[in-house]
Amino acid sequence: MKLNAGIVTPNLAASKNFYTRLLGFGVTFENEFYLLLHTPNRQAEISFLLPQHPSQQPLFQKPFQGQGIYLTLEVDDADKIYGDLKRQNVEIKIDIRDEPWGDRHFAIEDPNGVGIDIVKYSPPPAK
Repeated sequence: MKLNAGIVTPNLAASKNFYTRLLGFGVTFENEFYLLLHTPNRQAEISFLLPQHPSQQPLFQKPFQGQGIYLTLEVDDADKIYGDLKRQNVEIKIDIRDEPWGDRHFAIEDPNGVGIDIVKYSPPPAK
């Protein structure tokens, strides 16, 4: 089984720009109403669909309202990505930090209001 999260949004161009330019995603497929992107290592995908598109059933026509969803991107070096995004003047929503359980992470927000937690998973420090 494979999971592909999808967001119904009018922001296809802004979403494509954000994920490809800032996070290194690639385009798997694109047409006038649908965009499928993949992570740099091609292990996961995310899709974007225009709302109210006549090709889609009613279940997939209502636009996302910009609340109540987040994505986690597991990375090898959260500090490097944090620095890269800061240099590009990307707004950091949660500053980089270490958690007591060992994770190092920070968060940004995509053009649709989706929170993106960028995390380097680490074992908790030894006591």
